[in-house]
Amino acid sequence: MEKKIGFLSFGHWRDAAGSQTRSAGDSLLQTIELAEAAEELGVDGAYVRVHHFERQLASPFPLLSAIGARTRRIEIGTGVIDMRYENPFYMAEEAAAADLISGGRLQLGVSRGSPETVLNGAYTFGYVPPEGSTAADLAREKTAIFLEAISGKAVARTDPARTGISGGLAIQPQAPGLRDRIWWGAGTRQTAQWAAEQGMNLQSSTLLSEDTGVPFDQLQAEQIALYRAAWADAGHSREPRVSVSRSVLPITEEIDRIYFGSQEQEDQVGLLEGVRSRFGRTYAGEPDHIAAELAKDEAVRVADSVLFTVPNQLGVAYNARILETIVKHIAPAIGWSAKFRNQDGSR
Repeated sequence: MEKKIGFLSFGHWRDAAGSQTRSAGDSLLQTIELAEAAEELGVDGAYVRVHHFERQLASPFPLLSAIGARTRRIEIGTGVIDMRYENPFYMAEEAAAADLISGGRLQLGVSRGSPETVLNGAYTFGYVPPEGSTAADLAREKTAIFLEAISGKAVARTDPARTGISGGLAIQPQAPGLRDRIWWGAGTRQTAQWAAEQGMNLQSSTLLSEDTGVPFDQLQAEQIALYRAAWADAGHSREPRVSVSRSVLPITEEIDRIYFGSQEQEDQVGLLEGVRSRFGRTYAGEPDHIAAELAKDEAVRVADSVLFTVPNQLGVAYNARILETIVKHIAPAIGWSAKFRNQDGSR
């Protein structure tokens, strides 16, 4: 499968000195503008994180629909939607609408979500796991309902008093092929195998809530291998997609050195919610150095999609320059090549 690259934005905003995203409006509009710039550069995907109760992007479907309406080729997606917060039927309607607006370009990442600053956030939204089940159980149950809904299964019944018949009703609208473009964000090897069994693509997390002592990229590559083996065992008819995310900060100007010259560049290991976890490293430095390092990254080598996180508070122009450096000087080293031309004939 051909290698794809995309950007991943957390959509932070803060009314503070140095921030180019002072408000939620800034964050939303600039994400659309960055997606347009990324498409012009030949980048394959525009992805957003989803976090609730924080000054970050939280309601993805209006944003993805807007990006879909303003672009023509670039994939649009999430990494990830925390399913604990979702009404799976309403989400199925929103996802189908966004996919239809974009012409079938939605790549939707879903999962249990990451650790939060809010206490019992999903409870505040009105979603409480049944007694004896966990938050992870709730996320998986809602995902199963969502997958049925977008697959056109009957999820409600007609009212015989109004229709004269008794039959099943599916969620509308339906978006053809969307079921094959759902991804599960997995933070362990076991959850990756579960995702394969369910027929979902894999978004391997930048934070793995397990640690075997090997470097992050090796642990992630092992997770991907187990996922693909489980996919084959499940007998699915299509080839799955696998993405990894990397923090890449090329230094080409003095301002880059000021911002990123002192970045820590080793894996981080620590306790997260009582579990020993491993966090992926940051790649900062000269583009040729980053290219050589990424080419040796075992998970990057075996994934078909690589998402590059962007420091969105530095503004559209700055992040477009980062993406241009990645496109020209870094991504080719990991097996990516530009596939589309702009109207003026340039790559």
